[in-house]
Amino acid sequence: MSLASYIGCNVEIPISDEDSDDLIIIGDCFSREQEQQNVRKYQFTTPYVYEVSSHWGIEITEYVNSETRAESKEKLIALCKIMDGYLEKGDFFELYSCWVGDEAEKREGEITLQINNFDIDKIEMPERTLVRFEK
Repeated sequence: MSLASYIGCNVEIPISDEDSDDLIIIGDCFSREQEQQNVRKYQFTTPYVYEVSSHWGIEITEYVNSETRAESKEKLIALCKIMDGYLEKGDFFELYSCWVGDEAEKREGEITLQINNFDIDKIEMPERTLVRFEK
């Protein structure tokens, strides 16, 4: 199984080039259309859903190894920078990470953060947590 991360937003975001070696790739990686429909239906409040990846999802907890946690922090910072360029003041995007196939499962938690004003070293983002980033 694979850990997938999805974003939901109110604006269309361009899909990354297939050959991109960027830290964050916007586009299909692990999930199929059915998983994306389920995450839209059961988790998000927004019309546009995208998988975001760099070959593994974003999970920041004490239970993942330190290398994965550090990489997830880098990915989250990069994702927020990308999304900051697409969102207007007062808008938001949502982030949800789960094992592929668990998109319709009950959430474990929800948190809200300001897109440009959070301490990356003080947040916990376990799988199946909906994170809302407000601008």
